[in-house]
Amino acid sequence: MHRLAPVQTTQREIFMDVLRGFAILGIFIANLNGFSWYNGSAKATGPYLLPGADNTMSFLHQMFIEGKFYSIFSLLFGWGIALQFKRAEEKGINALPTVRRRLFFMLLLGAVHLLLWPGDIVFFYAILAFVLLPLRKLSNKTLLITGCLLVLSPILLYWLKMTWPVLNYPADLAIKTATKVESSLFTIKSEQDFLNIMKHGNSWFEQVQMNVVGFFYRYNYLFFVSRIPKVLGIFLIGYVIGRSDFYKNILQHKKIVYWAIGIGLVVGLPANYFLAYYMSNHGGDYWQLKTKGFYQTIFYALGVAPLAMAYVGLFMLSFQKVAGKKVLSVFAPVGKMAFSNYILQTLIGSFVFLGPGLGYFGEVGPVYYTIFGVVVFIFQIILSTIWLKFFNYGPVEWIWRSATYKKWQPFLKK
Repeated sequence: MHRLAPVQTTQREIFMDVLRGFAILGIFIANLNGFSWYNGSAKATGPYLLPGADNTMSFLHQMFIEGKFYSIFSLLFGWGIALQFKRAEEKGINALPTVRRRLFFMLLLGAVHLLLWPGDIVFFYAILAFVLLPLRKLSNKTLLITGCLLVLSPILLYWLKMTWPVLNYPADLAIKTATKVESSLFTIKSEQDFLNIMKHGNSWFEQVQMNVVGFFYRYNYLFFVSRIPKVLGIFLIGYVIGRSDFYKNILQHKKIVYWAIGIGLVVGLPANYFLAYYMSNHGGDYWQLKTKGFYQTIFYALGVAPLAMAYVGLFMLSFQKVAGKKVLSVFAPVGKMAFSNYILQTLIGSFVFLGPGLGYFGEVGPVYYTIFGVVVFIFQIILSTIWLKFFNYGPVEWIWRSATYKKWQPFLKK
């Protein structure tokens, strides 16, 4: 009986590792806003806060980073699942049991990561992937149309919630649960009490308890912003890219890539400018289901995914050139062990900003935490490059693969 085996190093699609590494960089910079707890208050002062420059940098983040990199990661996730099924079909193997087992252990690892960082996406992706599995049998055309409609669906969903607020019940339930869990673990009467725990917490266990509370706040956010249909939609688009061998035959599809880049820049850039404008100046309206919040939703839907696709298209074309491939390959080691690096970013961010660590919570603005994020990423490039000279996988990937295939995978390189 043939069993699906893990992809060997020589078989890996290097471009996917490059793109995954690039996505990890953007996700870390975006997450640093959560780790640092920067809120843009004009009253906040400190050596790592630059009010004017921080506001400008925050605007640029919202325009060029917000949502784009988790979108790329979502695309790669659907792409990767498609390749698993495609490789199995070529060998006449039923991949479904192995893929389900892989997703199950991904779910467990994501649950552990949630205790370290409530902003985790691994747990969320694993749940949605189980929804993707039965949809994979649809035609490529149907998947693409469905994916695009799902990406745009937050516009309709936001309008429906404006019209009938009861439809926001899942988000309301999540926040009520968060409040109950929070009151059972802590005595928090004001935002200042919360900030004191995060900045001056006496132990990591206390921080883990806060992350348990944060899990419910996180899913309040995911429900409210209609992240579920959007991510699932990008999964479907990524699945088509993987199943159709789009990248393998990119020379035949260059026209499509140019169109993706053109639409992403012509439509995506202006939409993201207005997205940043509304996020910076009318963010409160969004959370109160007001008209300007609806505008923000429209610009998010029209701007984020198209610009993310433009990034992907530019990487695809650049990677076809010798010089481009050489430059972009610097991202590959980080991408190859993306899960381990994602966890490492959480550990570093928690240590630097939370109370039991260095306690820079609320003291670092976008300018300095962007520099910090780039420096950490350069460290990860060096560390990953050295690590992969001696090991086949990152430590988390090794555990994940071994559990998936029910056999310890060779960790050390011969």
